[in-house]
Parts: sequence; structure tokens; C-alpha cells
Amino acid sequence: MQKRGLGRGLSALIPDNRHAVVYDSEAGDTDGVTRMIAVEHIESNPYQPRTIFDPEKMADLVASVREHGVLQPVLVRRMAPDRYQLVAGERRYRAAEKAGLRSIPAVIKECTDREQLEMAVVENLQREDIGVIEAARAYRRLIDEFEMTQDTVAQRVGKSRGAVSNVLRLLRLPDEVQDSVEQGEISEGHARALMMAEFTTAILHTWNETRRKHLSVRETEKLAKRSRESMAGGGPEPEGVNRQPEGSVNSKPASIRQPDPNETEVVEQIQAALGTKVTIRRTSGDAGRIEIDFYSDEELERLADLLGSLERAR
Repeated sequence: MQKRGLGRGLSALIPDNRHAVVYDSEAGDTDGVTRMIAVEHIESNPYQPRTIFDPEKMADLVASVREHGVLQPVLVRRMAPDRYQLVAGERRYRAAEKAGLRSIPAVIKECTDREQLEMAVVENLQREDIGVIEAARAYRRLIDEFEMTQDTVAQRVGKSRGAVSNVLRLLRLPDEVQDSVEQGEISEGHARALMMAEFTTAILHTWNETRRKHLSVRETEKLAKRSRESMAGGGPEPEGVNRQPEGSVNSKPASIRQPDPNETEVVEQIQAALGTKVTIRRTSGDAGRIEIDFYSDEELERLADLLGSLERAR
């Protein structure tokens, strides 16, 4: 039997029978029926990709749940008699606990560990409740623990392969920087700009300067490039940057000349189209070459497919 993709949304998995509510004592193990389940019989989702819950928003939700109850059922899977594990609806479940509710509406769904993680990711993505680093870690978990390819992950969560690949790249950043993105200190745009520094030492220096000086994304990009070039021996050394490339997000680059503004604009246009780092190397006069970075076999295949489609469209 062909499996249904999750990219269309959780509504494809939950039947429209929310008005047919039954209670623990009235139902067996009926799959897909909305029923009231004791909060104490439900445990959190061990595959929950979301780790940060905004305290202010949670307080508002708790107040709403206390006043009106849980209006939309959570999704659970049955683990044992009177024991269920949350699949989707972590915020509603936590709010119900804090509001002191004894039971909440829930839909039982038979699913595997992989499907449980997929559905949790999809729900958070659809509600835009999940951060980019949380999404990246969830994608990596699907790949590492369940042997999925980037293509499969993209299909299951309803994203393009390029989007999944670009998010995964952020996991190459040092842990301190990833945590900074999660905590909202810097934006996803800042994180992508920091990737341009390449070396761990240079990334951390640029990150610290970005926070200290409250730099914009464009200013962070410029500083990241200067930090990278200083470590490659191609430019003045920003204060605090160690030239020894103890760690590198990518391989050590060759000496890089300072591009002119027009060249920078061209690079940015190509990077936006391909979704990866692009470098222009001048050889002599007006001649040169364009280098396109990739970080996995899957990303190489994605770029080949993308370039092939551009050629066919001509």
C-alpha cells in the first residue's frame, strides 16, 4: 500500500470526526476516533523537534485553555493500556497540564518512531513554531536514525530538496552559534552570513562582533569575508582572529582578491539561484572561473539537477 506524504498536512492523517467524541471507558483501541484521555496517561513526545517554547505565548495559551479548554485534539499513539505517547500537539498538552485539566481530546494514530518524528516536524513547520536550527536537527535525525535521504526528507515534510539542504548546512556552525540562533540573539540570515567565514575561529570572532556591535546581515557578511581572507593570508587581519585554521566549516580556501561591487552583486545573484556558496576566481585580465560549493553527494546531485533544468529551460 502506498504511503501518504506528510507534506499535505496533518489533516490527511486525522479524519474529520472530531464531533464523535468518546471517553476511555467507552472505546477500545479505535484508531482515528477523537476521545477524551486523562492528561496523566499521556507522556511527551521523545522525538519532539521543538525545544524552545516562548514563555509569554505559553502563558497566553494556558490562560485560553483554562477558560475554553483544548479546542483542537492532540495526536497520540497507544503504548500500553492507559498509556499514550504524544505525536503532535506538545504546546496544547503542556498548556493543559499547567491549566490543571484532567483530560483532553485526543486522536489515536498507529505510527512508527519515524512517522512520529515526521508528524511532529510537519505540525511545527505548518504552524511556523519551529526554529531553523530545530528543523535542521530534526532533518538530521531523520537522515541519521531512519536512513532517509535528503530527497526523502524533503518529500515527507513538504519542502524542496534545496531548502532542506540549506537548513542542514547550518549544523556546520559551532554549537555556540547554533545556540545563539535558537535563543534569538542572531537571525537565520546572520547565521548564513557567518558561514562565509569558513574557519571556526573566524566564525566565532565574527559572531562575537556581530552581537557586540549589533551588525546587520550585510555587515556580518562583509566582516565574515574579511575574517576568512585574513586566515587565508589574503587580507588584513581583523583584531582577535587567529590565523591558524584549527577548525574549518569548509576546506581551506585559496587567497581571495577583494571583489568589486559589480562582481559581488553577480555572486549574490548566483548564490540566491543555487542556494549555496559561490566564488568567482580571476585568472588573468577579464578571464576567470566560477566555483560552486557543495557539502554532500545529495547536494551535488541537487545542483546538477538544478543546472540541468536551467539549461533545458533556455
